[in-house]
Amino acid sequence: MSEAAARVNHRKVLAIAIPIVISNISTPLLGIADTAVMGRMGDPKYIGAVAIGALIFTMVYWTFGFLRMGTTGLTAQALGAMDGEEIRASLGRALLIAGAVGAALILMQWPIGFAAFALLDGREEVESLARVYFDIRIWSAPFALANYALVGWFIGLGRANIALALQVFLNLVNIFFNIALALGLGWGVAGIAAGTLIAEVAAALAGLAVAARHLRFYPGQWTRARLLDAARLARTVAVNRDIMIRTIVLMFSFAWFTAKSAEAGAVTLAANSILLQFVTVSAFFLDGFALAAEALVGKAFGARSREDFDLSARLSTAWAAGIACTLSLGIFASGGFVIDFLTIDEEVRAAARVYLFWAALLPVLSVWCYQLDGIFIGATRGTEMRNAALASSALFLTLWWLLLPYGNHGLWAALAGFNLMRAASLGFYYPRLRRALA
Repeated sequence: MSEAAARVNHRKVLAIAIPIVISNISTPLLGIADTAVMGRMGDPKYIGAVAIGALIFTMVYWTFGFLRMGTTGLTAQALGAMDGEEIRASLGRALLIAGAVGAALILMQWPIGFAAFALLDGREEVESLARVYFDIRIWSAPFALANYALVGWFIGLGRANIALALQVFLNLVNIFFNIALALGLGWGVAGIAAGTLIAEVAAALAGLAVAARHLRFYPGQWTRARLLDAARLARTVAVNRDIMIRTIVLMFSFAWFTAKSAEAGAVTLAANSILLQFVTVSAFFLDGFALAAEALVGKAFGARSREDFDLSARLSTAWAAGIACTLSLGIFASGGFVIDFLTIDEEVRAAARVYLFWAALLPVLSVWCYQLDGIFIGATRGTEMRNAALASSALFLTLWWLLLPYGNHGLWAALAGFNLMRAASLGFYYPRLRRALA
């Protein structure tokens, strides 16, 4: 094994994956805290208002998730090439895009809010409170998107521990100010929104301070010529554009799944919502190893090392596959107990048990597309990811239509087919990707 290849090992994979897994697990605590705070206001409309408001920002910000993914790949490649100037520029360009997009979201807050609330169509008293939340939190957009860029940059450098620290810092500040403002000062929903605004600003400033310290290790400085270099800027925009299209397509497919669950009735919707919690938690674990693949593959591409590439892909995927099997077995074994904990409705419990095996199968069926996503993001192959997402969504809709006679089983089968197609379509491009390092 070459000296270069020896740099990629199990320790390197786990050093990136474990902090990301911990960060992912810590994130839902914020939603739990918000729910607990609003639950003390004495009326369920407060919980509903925060839930709707937070959902809007989750969907909007997820659309711009390319700021995290694209920055990781570009930074890791610059690190592999030992190009300190480009490591700096990767962060600078991402922050410029975050600022521009964030400012645009603030300027377009009225049409965004109008469209979002028209689609969600909540009760008037809940919607009025959710609008209060929206009107306050929208001002954090540049800082929230800057956090995406900073987290992506640190992961690209292989410093997932810093990304974890920033996420924990954001959550703790958020929880403190949510309690202080919503309950302590009696601001209610406005307090939750203001607390989140303060936390996102604080995390961005902390991230910038830490980044400034790390930039000392890389030669050069930010210059307009480097940041706005036409070729490099065009590549950044192209990668981010394709990842954005891919993300929107994936969001559409999951939204379709939810919409068709709702059409099947309240019991089916409730059962599927519970089962999707298993899928979400599984993704928290598997995402860590996909991110490890992003950083390590990106570095291998920057160094033009096929040995590093092969090791990065193989070791991260081996860990991910092992975790996926463990998750599937755990869901098979304990899924019934978790279902009973999450709902007391006997009809929903019975329905969820009928379809539980689909939720248990999904980790082992989906781990391959998660890993390939990470590999292609690290290699900054946005075009292939976009094409794979479009083909997979087309298959998903086709399978859904063909399997309509099988009801909810058909819907879950279509979702499983969707993830398998994502893996197969990216797998089709994989040999070409590997040959690029010849």
